[in-house]
Amino acid sequence: MTRIGTILENKYEILKKIGQGGMSVVYLAMDIKLNKQWAVKEIKKEASGKHNEIIVQSLLAEANLMKRLDHPALPRIVDIIENDETICVVMDYIEGESLDRIFNEQGAQPQELVIEWGKQLCMALQYLHNQSPAIIYRDMKPANVMLKPEGNLKIIDFGIAREFKEQNMADTISLGTKGYAAPEQFGGKGQTDARTDIYCLGVTLYSLVTGHDPCEPPYELYPIRHWDASLSSGLERIIQKCTQLNPNDRYQSCAELLYALDHYEKIDDQYKRIQRKKLNRFSAATVACALMLIVGITTNLLAANETNNNYQVLIDISTATDYNTKIATYEEAIRLVPRDTRAYTLLLQAYKDNGVFGDTESGQFLALYNEYQSQFDTREVDYLDLCYDIGTTYWHFYSGGDNSFRTRILKSHPYFKTIVDTENDQYSLYAMAQSYYIIGQFYSQYVLNTTSVKEPAREAYDELIDSLKICIENMEYYSLDDGAFIKLSVYQEISNLLNDHRNGFAMTGVDKAQVLYLLGTVYERASALSVTQPKSVSIQHFIQENYEGYRDAIERAYRNAGERP
Repeated sequence: MTRIGTILENKYEILKKIGQGGMSVVYLAMDIKLNKQWAVKEIKKEASGKHNEIIVQSLLAEANLMKRLDHPALPRIVDIIENDETICVVMDYIEGESLDRIFNEQGAQPQELVIEWGKQLCMALQYLHNQSPAIIYRDMKPANVMLKPEGNLKIIDFGIAREFKEQNMADTISLGTKGYAAPEQFGGKGQTDARTDIYCLGVTLYSLVTGHDPCEPPYELYPIRHWDASLSSGLERIIQKCTQLNPNDRYQSCAELLYALDHYEKIDDQYKRIQRKKLNRFSAATVACALMLIVGITTNLLAANETNNNYQVLIDISTATDYNTKIATYEEAIRLVPRDTRAYTLLLQAYKDNGVFGDTESGQFLALYNEYQSQFDTREVDYLDLCYDIGTTYWHFYSGGDNSFRTRILKSHPYFKTIVDTENDQYSLYAMAQSYYIIGQFYSQYVLNTTSVKEPAREAYDELIDSLKICIENMEYYSLDDGAFIKLSVYQEISNLLNDHRNGFAMTGVDKAQVLYLLGTVYERASALSVTQPKSVSIQHFIQENYEGYRDAIERAYRNAGERP
């Protein structure tokens, strides 16, 4: 076992042990050159036990597989250090807790949450299966899935993953977790393929939604409504199809399973009964109308369908596609059908997934958006959604200019203003957009305009306080990669804003209790976040260390205002 304090390769300082398996140990390490934390998985080459050679080879296979993968739900391998005694694999350190811990402590999870987790895992497995050759994970179970603080999932432990070999008739070794493993994972019973992962995922969903571990009695996968009659019959059918003993009877790809999860309610018995009644009621009229329409517009439809089909092909590119190809493909889709907002949204997501949205990316996006903006129907919800997506992308991710919170606010401000100007308070994101807008308006008038002598009035301060409340509350619902850092950045700016304008709040008579409540809420929520990344830790410490000082300063400002003649 490596001692705490050891520095590997003059670069990775071992900080503490964070996990241990049968033959491997996982440490938290600090890259002393980059000031970044990593996980280091170590295995002894000479450990005792008949399966040691298999496990050593599995670890090397895991490292070599993961080195060429790039997906937000998969950890990255950054280094492999090998000597005569050990192999150390340096990889992403993942904050959060495993689903099996959540499962063991809390029992059955809410159905909608489990379905959302299922979709995330399905997309990650689909990415693996789309590799060439396909990668079969073979060990999907709650213990191998981490829930990050912002709500996203990460799959860990690729020790028994393998590349699919078409000529192999059967796997030679039995590997997997009994209860979760598919029948073909037991040596000689067939070759594992994508359908094996579908089986394991089905059992994982079963355990999470029912609260029953298949590794414990009664060792049988009953229909999920056997345990809870309120669960969806549609979800029950999906899980039963995933876990069929014969792979030919399961979903044949993750794409099929993902579609089923997206439409599980339509498989539900009650939904089918309602739809049958509607179908019987309107079928005759529908057929007659359809025939008339087909005769009248066939030619136009053919042309439109060709364009739409080409557009759909472009926006449905594989998740395995590299970043530059994605950007070029989404740009082509925008030029093909400029009025459809989906390609714009996918382009923004590609930037965010790549971790960079600076001046170059902003320029690329705005060149297209500004060119085709006149073709949007500004009354449509899709357009308002796009404006909201652009605004929040600038607010949270923009790294251009001076990379400050103030710059991000100014960049996002016009898009929130577009939503507010519609005065459509029935739009689901209207309140949040209005809050972003008011904060941006306040910054524009009173923070960034250094030449103005105009002081905020009580009304402006009250609007700001109300908007900050909404902004703080909505931060709790963000589930983005690096979400903890985003939340902390916003909390830091809000605490600074409250402190900077304490005299204005006091002089205009803003309720002191509201100001202190916001400051305290920001402090509590920032402190509650579990973070280890240096940039997040630094901001968290800043908020914690300045809380008492800011609170005292606000109290003092109100006392001074009360002493005025």
